[in-house]
Amino acid sequence: MLPAFLSFLFYCSYFFFYVYLPHRVQVVAELFYLFLGVTCLDDQPDDLSTALLQGCSGLLSALAILELTGTHDTEGTWKSSITLPCVYEPSQDFVQQTVIWTLFRDQSPATVFRRDSSGDHILLSQYRGRVSMPNSMPGDVSLEIEKLEVRDSGHYTCKVTWRAQDKSLLTRERTTTVKVVKVAVTKPIVRPGPLGFTVPKGARTSLTCSAKGSPPITYRWFKGEPGGNTVLVSNHAILMFDSLRTSDTGKYYCEAENRASSQVMQQSDAVQLTVRGYQGTSLPLYLIILIVVLCVAVVCVVIALVLCKRKTKKDNLNEITDHNSKNLTRGETCSGVNDKCTYEEAKSRGENNYTSQPVKENEYETIGTVKKNDYATLRKATASEYELGDVP
Repeated sequence: MLPAFLSFLFYCSYFFFYVYLPHRVQVVAELFYLFLGVTCLDDQPDDLSTALLQGCSGLLSALAILELTGTHDTEGTWKSSITLPCVYEPSQDFVQQTVIWTLFRDQSPATVFRRDSSGDHILLSQYRGRVSMPNSMPGDVSLEIEKLEVRDSGHYTCKVTWRAQDKSLLTRERTTTVKVVKVAVTKPIVRPGPLGFTVPKGARTSLTCSAKGSPPITYRWFKGEPGGNTVLVSNHAILMFDSLRTSDTGKYYCEAENRASSQVMQQSDAVQLTVRGYQGTSLPLYLIILIVVLCVAVVCVVIALVLCKRKTKKDNLNEITDHNSKNLTRGETCSGVNDKCTYEEAKSRGENNYTSQPVKENEYETIGTVKKNDYATLRKATASEYELGDVP
C-alpha cells in the first residue's frame, strides 16, 4: 500500500496548488472520498495507483472547464453603467444550480443578486431596478449595474454552484473590486448637421454639443462669442433650426457642466453658421452654354422660316397681279371656272361716243345697260385678282 499511497501523493500534490484557498476544504473532501472508493476496489498497488491517477485527472479536467474568468479590478463612472464579468465554459457533466453575487464592504458581506431554479432575486433594496444578469449566452453570469452611485464601490464576489451527475456539488468563486469615481466634464465639441456649417435659407439643420464626464451633464447654447455679447438660445445638447433664416447667420458656442467633485463648467470653441440665399439646382457651365446655343439656333431657324414664307406669298401676289393686268389690257375674260378665259381685242379707250343727233329714250336705256355690263365685268376681274393673290 505504501507505493500506491506515494503515487497518489505524487500525482495529486500539485492539485492543491491549483485550487484557490477557499476551496481547499472541498477539494480535500472530494479526494478523500475518491481514495476510499478506490481502496475498496483492490489492494494491488498498480491497480490503486492507476485508479487514483485517473480520478485525479478527471477531477482536474472538470475544474479547468468550470473555471470562472473575469477582471480583478475595474473602475466605473458615477451615474453610468458597468458590467462585472464572470464567465465559465459549460460542461455536459455539470448543471448550474445557483449564482450568487455578494458585496463585501466594510468587512460586512451582503447578497446583492441570486439566481436559482425559481428565478432572479435582487436582495438589496438599493439595487432594485439597477442590476441584471444576461440569459442569452450559457456560461455568462456577469452582473450589470446601472446608474452607479459612489456607495456601490466595494468587492463583488461571483459564486457559482454546479451539480454533477453523481449528485455532488461543485462551487467556484471570483472576486472583482469596483471603484466608482466622478469624472469632471471635458471641453465640449460642436458637430454640425449633414449640411455642414454653410446651409441654404429655409433648410433644416442642427448643431450638437458633445462632452464626456460623469452624468448628468447639462448643456447650454449661446449665440455670440465667449466673453462678448451673447444670447442664450437653448438649454439642450442639440440646437435645432427647423427653417433657417438669414438672421440665423452668426457664431455659436455651447457650455457643458456636471457635478463632479466640484461644479465644473467647460466652453466649446465658437463656430460660424452661414445661411446663404436660396439657390436652385445648379448646372455645370458647359450645360448652360449648350442650352443657350440651342435656344439661339432654334430662334434663328424659326425667323428664317417665317421670312421665307412671307417672301413666297409676296412673289405669288405680284405675279398674279401682273398676269391679271395683262389680261385686262388684252381683253381676256376669265370665268373663274377651270381658269377658262376668252380673248377679246381691246378697243380704243380714246373712242369718241358722242353724237350730235338726239338720242331716244330707249337708247339711253341701252347705253346704261352696256355701261352696267362693263362695270360688272370689271368688278368680277378685280375680285378674281384678290382671290388668286391669296393662294400661297
